[in-house]
Amino acid sequence: MRPSTPEDSAIIDHRYSKWFNRFAWLTCVATLLLICSGGMVTSKNVGLAVPDWPTTFGYNMFLFPISKWVGGILFEHTHRLMGSLVGFLTIILAVWLWLSEDRQWVRNLGVIALAGVILQGILGGLRVTMMNAEIGVFHACVAQAFLALLVVIALVTTNFWRAIDHRVLVSDAGPEVIRLAMAITIVIYLQLALGATMRHQHRDLPILDFPTANGAWIPDTSAAALEKINVWRDARGLSDVTAFQIWLQMAHRFLALIIAIGVITFALRIRRDAPRFAALKRLSMFWVVLVICQIALGALTIWSNKAADIATAHVALGAVMLSFGVSISAICWHILAVPRHGAPGGRALRIPA
Repeated sequence: MRPSTPEDSAIIDHRYSKWFNRFAWLTCVATLLLICSGGMVTSKNVGLAVPDWPTTFGYNMFLFPISKWVGGILFEHTHRLMGSLVGFLTIILAVWLWLSEDRQWVRNLGVIALAGVILQGILGGLRVTMMNAEIGVFHACVAQAFLALLVVIALVTTNFWRAIDHRVLVSDAGPEVIRLAMAITIVIYLQLALGATMRHQHRDLPILDFPTANGAWIPDTSAAALEKINVWRDARGLSDVTAFQIWLQMAHRFLALIIAIGVITFALRIRRDAPRFAALKRLSMFWVVLVICQIALGALTIWSNKAADIATAHVALGAVMLSFGVSISAICWHILAVPRHGAPGGRALRIPA
């Protein structure tokens, strides 16, 4: 048996807590399910099925009789209970992180997560009590950012994250990789915000065909065209549309195209410049698969005029795509931004699997 080396002791990091990391990922999964639940509430337009908060029809929400969980109340009340569960898990996560983590910046992430889940609970309550759709949009956007933060916490508490520091080979990729990954992730977040804005209008989609838009590649939103479109929609019991709503959906489509191009470009760049970094290579390929599936779900959402199950799956996959983007950006930053031995300026990427 060969003697142990400093590299071996570095990779086997005794500060790593397997149980904490599993709990962190569990909290991420619970939050993703909460986002799915919220998407279902919005898609079914039952956000105000329970008119009071923090009580549920005057009951303590945890004592609300199961026999009354019917119709829209089932979806809204379940969403509230799941929110409470995520809040409870986040409290445990923050305390556990503060007591066990040696890196101050990671402990601070736990505090930010705790503040985030409190803010999210308040926003959810205000959405009900103030009956304000704009608060609902903000509530949805904060939920996505909160999940991204939890994913970062789970990632940086893996043994893999600590071991990256001890695998060094120089690459020609440089800081451009960080900028590309972060730019794509930011655009994905903006795309999720656009989607939330459209969902919280609680109206039929303004464009019901794909890949064309009202029969054309560039929609006509003149007054005469809108009048004709709305006559057609009125005959089918659909809500009227405005030019703003049509171009909002077109912006959503355009950003989807930009994201797809960006993700594919990033995967090809990693394949070329970091072929031996197996983890990053696999993540980038999964990212490509996700964007293809997301575009397909987007098309199905349009063709079904926002069928609740399809629209919710579209929201959930968008959250997963954002999580991948945040993870990939964090890994690239960790490898490239921190100077390594023999790699001036922190340009280190070619890491053996």
